[in-house]
Amino acid sequence: MKKVIVTGGTGGIGAGVAHCLAGVGCKVIAVSASQAELNAFPPQEGIELRLMDVTDQASVDAVFGPLDRLDGLVNCAGILRRGDEYDIDVFQRVIDVNLVGTMRCCLAAQTLLATSKGSIVNTASMLSTFGGPLVPAYSASKGGVSQLTKSLAGEWADDGIRVNAIAPGWIETEMTQGLRDNPERAEGIMARTPMKRWGKTSEVGALVRWLLSEEASFVTGSVYPVDGGYLAM
Repeated sequence: MKKVIVTGGTGGIGAGVAHCLAGVGCKVIAVSASQAELNAFPPQEGIELRLMDVTDQASVDAVFGPLDRLDGLVNCAGILRRGDEYDIDVFQRVIDVNLVGTMRCCLAAQTLLATSKGSIVNTASMLSTFGGPLVPAYSASKGGVSQLTKSLAGEWADDGIRVNAIAPGWIETEMTQGLRDNPERAEGIMARTPMKRWGKTSEVGALVRWLLSEEASFVTGSVYPVDGGYLAM
């Protein structure tokens, strides 16, 4: 049974990933910085919940340190502050969670994953490819995650650690609720999306499941869009 940590694993894409992995028999440790999210998360066999802040080294060490085995790490913890990211303090906070937090968890998992010949899946974005005028910090952080993924893949290949990333498009999550509730914005998004619908967290989870599996044993350093064709247009 594979043991996998999913950061941001109690909400949005992270929750979808956690459910998907538990559904195929993985032992999932879903972590969140929000006690309220942990309390609201519906119990599921195979999912253990832990409080952890990816911006706090002591908090990360408290989760990773006691582990005797780890087969996978999925970095889904992330925040977005649409319209507020030109404030430098907000900008730094978004970068700290989305990019530095991803690196902090990768480093915490390295030794364990080298032992198990395990795998990392990071969460990039469509905005790793093009900019978002209302979310400069989010865009910069996700561009950084994409390049970090490639760098770690090259550095840790000799340890047997594969490092890949997903680049979700417009997925049905709490983060996109405001856009989905705005007919004008939603229409514009659907007009550019060839599949003409919003993605589901379970569809992202299926890609993560494959990337962590032996079927993807020769795949590393790649960033996989899961966006209904949005980036192709």
